[in-house]
Amino acid sequence: MIVNFCSYCIASSLKNGVAMMMSISMASLPLVFLLIFYEVSSANWGVSYSHTQICALKNSSVTIYCTYTYPTGHQIKKVFWAKNSVTVGEKYTDLSEDPEYSQRLQYLGDKQKNCTVRLSHVTQKDSQNYYFRFITELDKWIGYPGVSLTVTDLQVESPETVTEGDSVRLTCKSSCDLTDRATFIWYRNSQPLTERRDRNNQLLLQSVRREDAGRYSCALQEHNLTSPAVQLNVTFEPSSVSVSIISPSGEIVEGDSVTLSCSSDSNPPPEMSWFKGGTFVGSGRIYSISKISSDHSGEYKCKSNNEHGEKYSEAVTLNVMYPPRNVSVSINGSGVIEEGDSVTLICSSDSNPPALDFSWFKGRMIVGSGKIYNISKISSDHSGEYKCKSRNKHGETYSDALTLCVMSVRWVLWFKAFGVGVAVGGVVFGLGGASVYTCLNKRMNRRSAMKDSGNSDPSEDFNLCNAYDEL
Repeated sequence: MIVNFCSYCIASSLKNGVAMMMSISMASLPLVFLLIFYEVSSANWGVSYSHTQICALKNSSVTIYCTYTYPTGHQIKKVFWAKNSVTVGEKYTDLSEDPEYSQRLQYLGDKQKNCTVRLSHVTQKDSQNYYFRFITELDKWIGYPGVSLTVTDLQVESPETVTEGDSVRLTCKSSCDLTDRATFIWYRNSQPLTERRDRNNQLLLQSVRREDAGRYSCALQEHNLTSPAVQLNVTFEPSSVSVSIISPSGEIVEGDSVTLSCSSDSNPPPEMSWFKGGTFVGSGRIYSISKISSDHSGEYKCKSNNEHGEKYSEAVTLNVMYPPRNVSVSINGSGVIEEGDSVTLICSSDSNPPALDFSWFKGRMIVGSGKIYNISKISSDHSGEYKCKSRNKHGETYSDALTLCVMSVRWVLWFKAFGVGVAVGGVVFGLGGASVYTCLNKRMNRRSAMKDSGNSDPSEDFNLCNAYDEL
């Protein structure tokens, strides 16, 4: 496009024009001026710009391509670039002398035809109208309407949130259409998406995955300007739901405080519920049990739930360890224990881990080990109080005592003739007549009174059994 303006339109010497002017009357003088203006303005005076509208990125360099023409025979005195128009009487300022431009403006033209100029590191303040001006020995020319420069930055336009599996389109926008042909580069979390270089300013993500979430920015190839990053939030249902035991780190022993944690990958963050078996027991990411007991043993799992769905974790088993309890001694068979019989005592207990260490005591003396204690060919010497001790690594517990009373053969024959063998008060014996009851009751009442006073005598067990011989 060629645009021109002559500030001094009458030439001082025109080879054919002077004679014509002198021969025309004053009445036709205005017409003569018009003819002279036409001749001057059509005599190749002008300025041509490659673009009259330029859109450039902030901090880039802008080259304004320009040529100018003037009639042969004229001499160029000065060329320069100016900005904006001025009012009548004002002068155009040479930008090369303006402190804001002098270090950034580079004149690439000459004083013949080329008036190209380059402006580097442009900012929004450089969004102005620019004009080329040249001065000859006779005239001053300025190229109107000049070049309008708009300086812009880049912005990413994107929805804030997208659901996993949907498609989303991101747009790299500027406030004006960039003059230079642009190749766009996209970044996620400051890392270039190398497969995303396109002359199209849009980025299409099809079937969005959770890994696509991040901060997106765009730039132009061979430009150092990058847009501000925009966060893309991808929402999805819970997955990878799991339960972990935070504390304790090792075995769970009765009385410990236990903390379970539920974790899952989900967006938005989920609500969490806790279940023991199929029973709801709590909510929240953390589930705590203070002073745990064996009743808390079982399978625990958590449920993670958000607006897109829910999922359960695999179960975690709490195995609560505790020392032996409910330790007891039982005897095989029933009835009268006769001299020569074989007797088996069994020790049972409830413990975790199961007790494997059992000890047997007659009175205060250890007489054996193992869950079962056997006495073959029992005699009256075996009469007495027996108990067992059950032990695991968490502790030990004694059973209550069981008293064995072994009957001599003559008393057994007598009991069989007059009565039946029974067990009374934890003592196994045979019963016959009233005199036997009287003797045993006296002995047992005496034994009970001694225990109540704290003066229990282990020999009393033998005395109780020996009561048969006194009858």
